[in-house]
Amino acid sequence: MKTQAGIGRRAGALITAAAAVGAVAALPGQARAADGAALPPYTFDSTAQRVQGAVSSSDAARLTTGQTYRGTLKKDGKVYYRVDLDDRRNAYVSVVAVPKPGGKVEYGDGLKVSMQDGNGTECGYQQVTFSSAAYPRPLAAYARRIVDADSSTCQKAGAFFVLVERESKPTSSSDDWELEIRHLTEPPLKKAGPTALPETWPSGTPAPPTGGPQPRQGGSGVHDATSLTQGEWRSDIRPGQTLFYRVPVDWGQQLYATAELGSSAAADEYVGHALALSLENPALGHVDENTGSYDGKPATVALGPQRPVAHENRTSYDEGTSGMRFAGWYYLSATLSPEIAKEYGDKPVPLTLRVNLVGTRKTGPGYDGDPGPFAVTADDRDAAASGASGARAADRSGAMRVVAAAGIGGGTVLLLGLGAWTLLARRRAA
Repeated sequence: MKTQAGIGRRAGALITAAAAVGAVAALPGQARAADGAALPPYTFDSTAQRVQGAVSSSDAARLTTGQTYRGTLKKDGKVYYRVDLDDRRNAYVSVVAVPKPGGKVEYGDGLKVSMQDGNGTECGYQQVTFSSAAYPRPLAAYARRIVDADSSTCQKAGAFFVLVERESKPTSSSDDWELEIRHLTEPPLKKAGPTALPETWPSGTPAPPTGGPQPRQGGSGVHDATSLTQGEWRSDIRPGQTLFYRVPVDWGQQLYATAELGSSAAADEYVGHALALSLENPALGHVDENTGSYDGKPATVALGPQRPVAHENRTSYDEGTSGMRFAGWYYLSATLSPEIAKEYGDKPVPLTLRVNLVGTRKTGPGYDGDPGPFAVTADDRDAAASGASGARAADRSGAMRVVAAAGIGGGTVLLLGLGAWTLLARRRAA
């Protein structure tokens, strides 16, 4: 009876896990908010751990590889975090800064993320600003330490320090910015690959995808970004809102993206920098951004042509080229200016995102180890086709692991029970 009860409990776990998988599969693409409701807040990773940034590197809290953290950054603040690195793997620490909705930012306000060794030598940094589209929205940037046999700085194993700095004008809001922090590492190559960039590469704009727009509402953060593949995708976006998407881009592929605001009959007032479209790479390093105005007529914002994803792109000093340095999920975010509400009302505006993936997928550069997030898998392509968000795809993967573990465990218990019963029967017969 005890064995049957145990099997019954495992069967119940199987049913529960399977139901969770089914529930997850039914949700992709659903709307995040109804007309007139408050704007959805940024969706932070639910597994993120709270970490306190230190004012001195000596007191910096240690970040663990693969873990997501949450912190805060005061106006004109500077905080340190620590990472312990070996002398083989490249390291990246990304920060998504989330200003409080409804606050005020000015041209040039922004975020800088840098990494330093124990001597204070800067290993790599990135700085992003609100530029001309000066309204609150999430900003992403990363710091990096690259292992390079030809370099003499930042190459030894040991403690490194990540410095996160915020720059704000006196007239900007004084509210703290929430931070979402990630630490990733990239394995070395089994053997050195090419380092020279091709002199020519396809930079022409491809024909827009055909088939008409399909509904696929964007997410509210990096963690729940809606998965996309090549196609034309329709969302609704409200003034002040940022929508997040992700696209799997493999080695050798090029990503092209445009965002179009639909027309409005409410007014014909001009709003400058009404829509901001941004691109970040799989380590959440900033790659590119563009903005466009709106006057009630259809308006399109396009990102510049990106080079095909290649390991050698990292040798470039151009941030856009360097950002296309590995395969994986690339993140698109679209923000509608809050000024639209003053001229057109605080209601959703039709947003169409057009995505092209050009080029034949190639094999990777040959990592000496698991590439982790720096690869595109069959499951990634399935998620992009179905529209599963990053959070739901992760939940589904976790649920499947539970199902597999429960199935293996139940089968093991059953086999062990049968084996013990057979052995006992043989002994009694003897």
